[in-house]
Amino acid sequence: MSSKRSLLKQTLIYGIATVLPRVMSFLLVGLHTSYMPKPEMYGEITILFAYMIFFNVILSYGMETAFFRFYHKEDTSTSEISKQHKKEVVSTATVSIFWSTILFLCIALLFQKTLAGFLNIDKEYINYAIWILAFDTLVIIPFSKLRADQRPIRYSLLKISNVVIYLLLNVFLLAILPKLAQANPQGFWNTFYVEDYQIGYVFLSQLMASLFTFVLFMPHYFKPNWFFNTDLWKKMLHYGWPILFAGLAFGINEHLDKILLSEWLDPTNAKAAVGAYSACYKIGLFMVLFRTAYTLGIEPFFFSQAGNANAPQTYATITKYFVILGSLILLVVVVFADVIKFFLVRQEEYWEAMTIVPLIIIANFFLGIYTSLSVWYKLIDKTIIGAYISAIGAIITLSMNYILIVKFNMSYVGSAIATICAYGSMMVISYYLGKEKYPIPFEMKKILTYLFASITLACISFYVQELRETFVFGILAIIGFSYYIYKNEKEVILKIIKRK
Repeated sequence: MSSKRSLLKQTLIYGIATVLPRVMSFLLVGLHTSYMPKPEMYGEITILFAYMIFFNVILSYGMETAFFRFYHKEDTSTSEISKQHKKEVVSTATVSIFWSTILFLCIALLFQKTLAGFLNIDKEYINYAIWILAFDTLVIIPFSKLRADQRPIRYSLLKISNVVIYLLLNVFLLAILPKLAQANPQGFWNTFYVEDYQIGYVFLSQLMASLFTFVLFMPHYFKPNWFFNTDLWKKMLHYGWPILFAGLAFGINEHLDKILLSEWLDPTNAKAAVGAYSACYKIGLFMVLFRTAYTLGIEPFFFSQAGNANAPQTYATITKYFVILGSLILLVVVVFADVIKFFLVRQEEYWEAMTIVPLIIIANFFLGIYTSLSVWYKLIDKTIIGAYISAIGAIITLSMNYILIVKFNMSYVGSAIATICAYGSMMVISYYLGKEKYPIPFEMKKILTYLFASITLACISFYVQELRETFVFGILAIIGFSYYIYKNEKEVILKIIKRK
């Protein structure tokens, strides 16, 4: 029982460290769009951050996951050798990441002008990005060791402090510093203020946050007796390369659309389109938060139930109620999207991309269902299947974006549809493969009914302009759908109410 309580406690703490940054990103969307009246400014930030996601994956090259795998893998049962083995894993991983990062830093700084020209992004912003990537990569192993040593509180405090510093610096540099400088043009604060430097301030804020975290972990790099086990390193690389492959596939599915839009649209308005698309995309974060919280809480539970005879039925029941609750969230967020935009995306110049909001929410919901359906290959230790499915999703993302953006000239609407196709395909593939490898008795009729009803009602309320303007249909749809859920799940709902 104590081990389960410990697992629950750690899951909760890690969950806070994961979800809270996403919550804070809501605040940043409103801040950024308020102080960047031109969508192309926000678009430039989005494009560079999208590139940085891919470099993050490449620079870690699966070493984080390999670290966890080998840190707990012992070849002998004696505790002294076990400690020595862990030291070897920490030392080898640290040395590997350190020198690969230094190599990247030297090459990237040497060719930063070339990178800036190739990406069509200001050289100064590229410089910020290079240092951010370096500092973030150098803290991967120290953070991993905290998790491996079961120190969730320290881990979470450091993660959250990074995000808080980034948020506060954004607020100060974008909202407060200009007012201080304007109030006293000859004063102290005016020496720090640069006019029309909003993009630079965003990257400077991230750099300061990343540097702060790295400084706190610097003692990790000043420990004596670092050594490098070549044989162990080769094994870790061999284990980590599929993780690198899966990470790149995930990055393609999540972030490549912004890069493709910047490359394939008319250069005169590409960054503006990406800015509007990215800002409205953030409204879909409501579904992302729900999906993330569900994944963090449910995966440990799935593994803890794996040995039970009725485990498949338990998985089926949980998935059904995830779909029910997710369907209701989808409907509510889409119906009130035009209200939410006043809090998240305040500048009207960005609202032209509101068309994609229902599509992005549906896509993220499909990804959440895929996560729930993917439990089968994790339980039978065939995680490589997940990499293959992600690769299929990546291929669909690339091909559909090309067809819809280039051939049909659908701009960011095409990217949103491509995202639905990618995640929807992953969801369907996982379901049909799982039927053969690890049968789970899903109530597919009910699941599909809830899903179809929610998506249909949401799309009608949003895309039929007359209904969208009054909110009457949307509110009635929410009430009717809620009643339908209660009618079909009355017994379970009443049990939950009585327990409370």
